[in-house]
Amino acid sequence: MASSTISCNATDLIPLLSGGANATAAAAAAEFICQRFETVSGKFTDAGYAIDNTYLLFSAYLVFSMQLGFAMLCAGSVRAKNTMNIMLTNVIDAAAGGLFYYLFGFAFAYGAPSNGFIGKHFFGMSDFPKPTFDYPFFLYQWTFAIAAAGITSGSIAERTQFVAYLIYSSFLTGLVYPIVSHWFWSSDGWASPARSENLLFQSGVIDFAGSGVVHMVGGIAGLWGALIEGPRIGRFEQRSKPLTLRGHSATLVVLGTFLLWFGWYGFNPGSFAIIFKSYGTSPGSSFYGQWSAVGRTAVTTTLAGCTAALTTLFGKRLIDGYWNVTDVCNGLLGGFAAITSGCSVVEPWAAVICGFVAAWVLMGFNKLADKLQFDDPLEAAQLHGGCGAWGIIFTGLFADKTYVSEIYGGDPNRPFGLFMGGGGRLLAAHVVQIVVIVGWVSVTMGTLFFVLHKMELLRIPSEDEVAGMDPTSHGGLAYMYTEEEIKNGIMVRGVGGEDDHVQGHVGVL
Repeated sequence: MASSTISCNATDLIPLLSGGANATAAAAAAEFICQRFETVSGKFTDAGYAIDNTYLLFSAYLVFSMQLGFAMLCAGSVRAKNTMNIMLTNVIDAAAGGLFYYLFGFAFAYGAPSNGFIGKHFFGMSDFPKPTFDYPFFLYQWTFAIAAAGITSGSIAERTQFVAYLIYSSFLTGLVYPIVSHWFWSSDGWASPARSENLLFQSGVIDFAGSGVVHMVGGIAGLWGALIEGPRIGRFEQRSKPLTLRGHSATLVVLGTFLLWFGWYGFNPGSFAIIFKSYGTSPGSSFYGQWSAVGRTAVTTTLAGCTAALTTLFGKRLIDGYWNVTDVCNGLLGGFAAITSGCSVVEPWAAVICGFVAAWVLMGFNKLADKLQFDDPLEAAQLHGGCGAWGIIFTGLFADKTYVSEIYGGDPNRPFGLFMGGGGRLLAAHVVQIVVIVGWVSVTMGTLFFVLHKMELLRIPSEDEVAGMDPTSHGGLAYMYTEEEIKNGIMVRGVGGEDDHVQGHVGVL
């Protein structure tokens, strides 16, 4: 991770020190100087490893904080009677994901095929630490795995048996996601841009932080779960138009969104893994290096999310006639999901285009979902699957030649973005990525959800769904209500005139 130690040769120093006299003293002095030089040089090397690993470790902490963001976003997006259920599933995503990614997932993701496919990492990490990666690398990769599982939980919220969450989360983090991350991120993955030879379309797939590897995997898995389960009771039973079953707390949605925004600065910039690297040719004289690329990546991430949020704000105003904070939050996250692929290799102005298109992709898929009576309480399949796919295409169009060369090295003429004059090879590789991810996740997770459905382990009984999962499966409600509210089905308070009052059975929370 850090640069190698600079060597000192005493033989080269002796002529400079002796001046033609007292060669023995000169040799001793040269040896002394080289010993001190090697010590100082080694300290700088140690410091480089420490800086890079600390940077990666704190990036892992940031990405892990996104689990709290997912929890708050999910909790606010479901009805109050299902709050404890969705919070518990987020905890289980992290806990089960941690164990199964350690036992199986990391081996599938980064084990070498030459060592029996899963290498030395199976059932432990006996190969740690080593110069190429240390324990922070495992922790960082684990946070990505549980993020994919968290995406899927939103799609199947409010109607899924808890045992199904346990099964799918373990399967996704232990096998499905790790295989995809191996294909596109491991140095020997068949589509990785880090391969030393035989690059896919001479470029490999540049999915820097996982628009496809993380977001599409989670989104497509959620798509199949929601399709096989079917919509929630009451969602499409009105003939005129679908009934919006709104979540119970816009406050939690906004809180979760800001937590996810904060965590994305570990998700995208942190994916560099190292920061102590100069791009200059003269050591010590360059102010431009990987630290600059990290900052640029944070900027492109920010601009894509901000543009998507504003585009959604005005787009939904034109479509629906009102300003909606939850829609804007989803639009913001759609922009982040899209820029995650190309955040490190595009200019800031291109990130604005990415966010603008991502907002319309999300709104378009949401309209299509209503037409097809597809019910996803958090719009996770549309947001992470749809916007993630757009982000992959976007990178194939706008990847900058200079940034691709700096970050991925190798051939200075390797393919880059089509619209930037780099030809269509990178875009072709990215189309392959989309097809492969959709196919792999559909076969694995689609089959799993279908089997769970046939075994009657997927969806809860209709009477439990109407009553709510908290009182039927988790021992009680998450919030305190009056006896009258509980007796009448936890009635929604409506606003009429100057006073707040209960308007009959407006809806069940």
